[in-house]
Amino acid sequence: MKTATVVVGAGHSGLAVSRRLTERSIDHVVIERGEVANSWRTQRWDSLRLLTPNWQSRLPGHAYGDNGSGDPDGYMSMPEVVGFMSDYARLIDAPICTGTTVASVRSRGAGYIVDTDRGRWECDTVVLASGGFNVAKIPELGGAPPEGIASLSAFEYRNPDRLAPGGVLVVGASATGVQIADEVHRSGRPVTVAVGEHVRMPRLYRGRDVLWWMERSGLFDERYDEVDDVVRVRRTPSPQLVGTPQRVTLDLNALTDQGVRLVGRLAALRGSEALLSGSLANKCELADLKQGRLLDTFDEWAESSGLDEVGPPERFAPIRVPPSPPLKLDLARGEISTIIWATGFKPDYSWLDVPVLDHKGQIRHDGGVVTESPGLYVIGLNFLRRRKSSFICGAADDSRDLVSHLAGHLDSLVPA
Repeated sequence: MKTATVVVGAGHSGLAVSRRLTERSIDHVVIERGEVANSWRTQRWDSLRLLTPNWQSRLPGHAYGDNGSGDPDGYMSMPEVVGFMSDYARLIDAPICTGTTVASVRSRGAGYIVDTDRGRWECDTVVLASGGFNVAKIPELGGAPPEGIASLSAFEYRNPDRLAPGGVLVVGASATGVQIADEVHRSGRPVTVAVGEHVRMPRLYRGRDVLWWMERSGLFDERYDEVDDVVRVRRTPSPQLVGTPQRVTLDLNALTDQGVRLVGRLAALRGSEALLSGSLANKCELADLKQGRLLDTFDEWAESSGLDEVGPPERFAPIRVPPSPPLKLDLARGEISTIIWATGFKPDYSWLDVPVLDHKGQIRHDGGVVTESPGLYVIGLNFLRRRKSSFICGAADDSRDLVSHLAGHLDSLVPA
């Protein structure tokens, strides 16, 4: 089978690319190992909602609430996200091959060969839209949890009822970690959170959702070639945000108020002991400092814009750190029965047989253009082209830019 472009993945990024390709009459196919929005269907816990407000859920030619229904200020549940994506796939009539697993992508001449479990595709260009959150990133800490302690990733967590009785250690304090810690603690279990680097944000600032500020102030549109160190920025953890009807702020102070115990970053596992970093206070001070700088940026923008539709500037209490946090936990004492790893995610390119990966398994690219292998593109990664790139609302602009470049590449292959 032959086509101009193969798109790998039918999540929001792959669907946005499909729409842009159709707009340019570029023949293509979208290959998806499961169903549309597969990761949203299969790799999320039961109660999860989007971090972004519904009004920010928009793709090329389609946005939440186009039919006039729904709550624009709410946050979609996972079934609602799946419905949103499925409706979009039907709207754009995307040429999707579902239930098809890519076994290999390799270059041949000026094009590519994409082998799947349902046949082979020959194409001129490939867009990798499988995302950057395929595999749980669990640190190597020199040992394993003692026998009798359950260990699961955030991908494997579904709800507190599926956990063994007893206390829970949540490793990681970004969006995933604080949300799971909150839910598990509300189920009546004692929870300890091992805190590393994190990004603190209020859900509401001056009466508006914090992501309204990110968008209106222009921060969400900041480009990858406008920052001093894009590699560092791309490694920034996801912000401590939760989508709830009450629009609550879920930070470390909120967890402490509930009775969740905070400890330092988990540094090593040795026998029955979990060794902890002594950097808890420093990590929290740094998060407070960065939050203050962010709010300063919002205030400066509001003043320069003459904005009078928001409340007065606000500042929030520093993170309360225990005076003498422990430097180790004895896992043999029976206080902790489960460890949940909320330590981030990484892409899976085990099927990519093109030499474009760095030593950490990340694709080397320039804003989604894989310059080492002309005709190969990637989309949906953190800060790919803009600060909003990994969010649903970021796919529209990124897909426009990449498909424009892709179309130019296809034109270059046509003999003069």
